[in-house]
Amino acid sequence: MTRITDDWRIDPATQAVFAALTVDGGQVLFVGGCVRNSLLGLAASDIDLCTDINPEKVLKLARTAGIKAIPTGLDHGTVTLVSGGVGYEVTTFRKDIATDGRRAVVAFSTDIKDDAARRDFTMNALYARADGTVIDPLGGMADLLARHVRFIGQASDRIKEDYLRSLRYFRFHAWYGDADAGFDPEALAAIAGNLDGLGQLSRERVGAEMLKLLGAPDPAPSVAAMRSSGVLGRILAGADDRALAPLIDTEGRIDASPNPLRRLAALGGTDMGDTLRLSRAQSARLGQLRKAATGTAGAGELGYRLKYDVAIDALMLRCALLEQPWDNAVLALAGVGANARFPVRARDLMPALTGPELGARLAKLETRWIASGFTLTKPELLSSRAD
Repeated sequence: MTRITDDWRIDPATQAVFAALTVDGGQVLFVGGCVRNSLLGLAASDIDLCTDINPEKVLKLARTAGIKAIPTGLDHGTVTLVSGGVGYEVTTFRKDIATDGRRAVVAFSTDIKDDAARRDFTMNALYARADGTVIDPLGGMADLLARHVRFIGQASDRIKEDYLRSLRYFRFHAWYGDADAGFDPEALAAIAGNLDGLGQLSRERVGAEMLKLLGAPDPAPSVAAMRSSGVLGRILAGADDRALAPLIDTEGRIDASPNPLRRLAALGGTDMGDTLRLSRAQSARLGQLRKAATGTAGAGELGYRLKYDVAIDALMLRCALLEQPWDNAVLALAGVGANARFPVRARDLMPALTGPELGARLAKLETRWIASGFTLTKPELLSSRAD
């Protein structure tokens, strides 16, 4: 009998939620990501629970026990309970009555098999009792341990319930799949056969899913499969993944943490910020990286103008895009630039120069200073000829 043994399972706040909801004999289970990650030896980001108790009673039982209860999604059976400062999403067992590719009309159920059957992948249809005992109604344990990302039932049916599942498939394969074993043929065929449904998805959902995918340790195989199946071109016109694998290789060489925006910049595409509904800050950083990577400024200048971390991102991106080998010497050069301070100020040129002439002269002096490797002093710069 398999059990999960993570500390979050036995945390008093967690057990208080179980105690409150099972006082009248109801069933409460851990579900989804926390169970999956525990079995893989990974940290759980959220602790989700499911139950055979209807949401109105969940609210009542929690409040009776002194636990804060928030009706976050009663129509879909979800209540958020706050215990010990931690939020727990508690969702009543459900089955789908109707779907349109974006959302579902559900009916509540008391049968765990109904709940499991409406989930996306077999590895997400794993449950655990309060004592950690794992319940596997659909045989997902074998797929999880083999790191085989497989749709529940007919892949095409699951995709048509929510077309975002096509993108989720690639994201889950990047995070949990066995890259050496390859991709599930039925899944790829179903995804390729439902490309038109991707157009129904909001750009916000697509953008969020892409950033999660690109945050995986090595998303290159998944993105390549997205391209070959036709998905990448549908969601990001003009994207090209050829630079992604070289970029990730360089990241590993210098122990750089995964950065979704850096990797998205490697893909390129038409108006990435708007297409994926990124924030203004994210869009600005993408533009900054692409401009720096495709420009001619050296490592020192990039360090000076962009600061160290952004400069290194741009330099890694440049090597990947140009298919050039990485040279660790740029790390020191970027560091020198990032720590350099231009010694000349506007007041040093006034009152002899003002307005546009002042700005132009400062720019020329700064260019000379950068070209000198940041070595020219203020007297040397001020004594230099105006041309």
